[in-house]
Amino acid sequence: MSISLQQGMSKLRETDLYLPVKAHFEALGYEVKAEVKDADVMALRPDAPDAPPVIIELKTVFSLKLLHQAIARQSITDQVYVAVPRWKGRAAWKVFKGNISICKRLELGMISVNALEGTVQVHNEPKPFKSRKNLKRKEITLKEFNGRDGDRNIGGTPGGAKNTAYRQDAETCRDYLLEHGPTKGAVVAKETGVERATAIMRANHYGWFEKVETGVYGAVG
Repeated sequence: MSISLQQGMSKLRETDLYLPVKAHFEALGYEVKAEVKDADVMALRPDAPDAPPVIIELKTVFSLKLLHQAIARQSITDQVYVAVPRWKGRAAWKVFKGNISICKRLELGMISVNALEGTVQVHNEPKPFKSRKNLKRKEITLKEFNGRDGDRNIGGTPGGAKNTAYRQDAETCRDYLLEHGPTKGAVVAKETGVERATAIMRANHYGWFEKVETGVYGAVG
């Protein structure tokens, strides 16, 4: 969804964003200049020559191209912002919140510009870029990888069609029951090595099992 339009303006240009952004950083004590090498906007503090430069990339829409440019500027400084027009409407705000999350993840600053009023709002400050890891998700992903027998999928397969470790365990239990007939869950678990055999047969996610009696399951078909 485009969030490039604001009430009262049929079409914004990147140059419409510049003066509000310039005024904002000048109010913070920066000297601001436009089109410095590849940067749309660059700001320096005359009173702090050792302070890192600030770079702001302007775009009328939040796009992959904007992120590419901003990430490239991180090779110059950690103080990189992206600036886009302020959203209009609830749906556009929902999209904008997602874009803020992306900028936070990439350690980029995020600015919205109200070109009609000549004002800006800073939604996220840039930070030194560092990689983050979700240890719980890593553990779950490794468990799934190690729980699979071989590689039965093709990359890019839709989620519902994937052959997961859970499905493979269910297939193992089904095959055992087809060969041996109704069996206690504990026995299936011991004989097949599928520790969660009873839980899988009880849940019957694929419709392959039937409960014969307490703790005993058979294969359907």
